[in-house]
Amino acid sequence: MPDSLNALSTKSKYLFGLIALSFIAVICAAFNMPNSNNFDISRREVLLRRIGHELLLQSGDSTSRVLPVKKLSKNEYHISFENDFTFQPDSLVNTTVRLLAQDPLTNDYVVTILNCSNHSVAYGFAIAKNKRDDIVACKGRKQPSACYTINIKFKPTEIATAKTAYVLGGLSLVAFVGFIFFRPAKPVKSLPEDNQDKDIFTLGSVLFDAKNRTLTINEKTIDLTGTEARVLRIFAASPNKTIERSQLQKEIWEDEGVIVGRSLDMFISKLRKKLEFDPNIKIVVIRGKGYKLEISS
Repeated sequence: MPDSLNALSTKSKYLFGLIALSFIAVICAAFNMPNSNNFDISRREVLLRRIGHELLLQSGDSTSRVLPVKKLSKNEYHISFENDFTFQPDSLVNTTVRLLAQDPLTNDYVVTILNCSNHSVAYGFAIAKNKRDDIVACKGRKQPSACYTINIKFKPTEIATAKTAYVLGGLSLVAFVGFIFFRPAKPVKSLPEDNQDKDIFTLGSVLFDAKNRTLTINEKTIDLTGTEARVLRIFAASPNKTIERSQLQKEIWEDEGVIVGRSLDMFISKLRKKLEFDPNIKIVVIRGKGYKLEISS
């Protein structure tokens, strides 16, 4: 048994190690997916500068600079300008949508134009992959010349979301498998060695084998029926004690069906006859209560 348990433990550890390696392989594959992620991000920053450049040209400024694009967070960028300028909202929306359509990482984004002086919102709009979710304010009002900055916040890309799902799913799988194979095993309670003796009863000079349903008296063996053995076992477990009639009836009912009339008395009578070889053993009636197996010393 210990050898088989050790073998099982070794197999479990081997399987767990195999799954862990598979998980690592999946993660490596996820983070090495064939995508030019870094290249596309650099391309996005160039497109953002292009947006600023075309806005200046549309306002009549062909000499001042678009300042370096600042990356505020993983998916948020800030475009600022050297000089004040004016812009037409419809031109801003059309230019931004046209240029960012060339960005393979872009699906949904929000554009906010802020006043440099007080950071109030001069204009803003939202573009979604599903055009029904676009939010574009009135585009017909030209904005006065002032210092403006442009913030563009992109929705996280599907690639990043997929990688996160791979990682979380893989960790959950490894944790589950680890729980299954390495949880503490419930100790198996070993049966007492004398359990086999619980089916053997000594009643005076009679040896009662409840399991094999036999009585041995003076080297003579007498067979019992299943019901007789069950009833006698109740008596043998509590010798010289009164056993209620209802308890005996319940034992017979569980095996033989519904008791009718004096069926119990019939079984008791049969047991008396099979025990009559030993005068020190008697099944007596206790009026109003039940029966008792009396064993004289």
